[in-house]
Amino acid sequence: MTWHAHAIWQALLGGPGCPLLPSGPTSYLGNLKGKVAAQNALLIPGDERARELHPILGEDAALMEAAAVLHDVGYSPLIASTGFHPLDGARFLRDQEGLDERVVRLVAHHSYALLEAEERGLREEMESEFEVERPALVDALVFCDMTTTPDGGHTTSGERVDEIVGWYGPDTIAGRFIQRAAPEIHGAVQRVQGGLGAVQESAQPM
Repeated sequence: MTWHAHAIWQALLGGPGCPLLPSGPTSYLGNLKGKVAAQNALLIPGDERARELHPILGEDAALMEAAAVLHDVGYSPLIASTGFHPLDGARFLRDQEGLDERVVRLVAHHSYALLEAEERGLREEMESEFEVERPALVDALVFCDMTTTPDGGHTTSGERVDEIVGWYGPDTIAGRFIQRAAPEIHGAVQRVQGGLGAVQESAQPM
């Protein structure tokens, strides 16, 4: 499943120097460029984080890796239609043969995207087209997304939220959304970290 996800990204990117990289100081351009560079090395930011969750996800681990690879695919101008990347990405992935529907739903709703959809007047469309996945998977993808920097480094959810507010500004659609979503994001990260901690503790010798 993870191989399929990488193949989808590679098809969109088309290799180094592809037209995915417009010029200009757009707020998420640096994030997209980082993903292009990472994909050329067969690593997408968030993918490594997803592998760390194997102990708590079990049979859903491969599903989460695929979702972590693909969650920002909607930034590609080759598939963007609404300009809202969770919705554009999920609509594109829905038409990809052989891709698990749960990955599509996770991409649509990653990091509480429904709150941003509301800011954009797209909440009804999102809710009607894509169901929300079960909470444990939603939390896991939030953890992958919001504790990973655009170039694949580790960070905290607080630092990540501050970074996004800094990119967009606090009074923009994205800035307002991420500030509204911050308590939910931090809660999801804490739940995942708690689950990982519990697994590690139980594995300690008595």
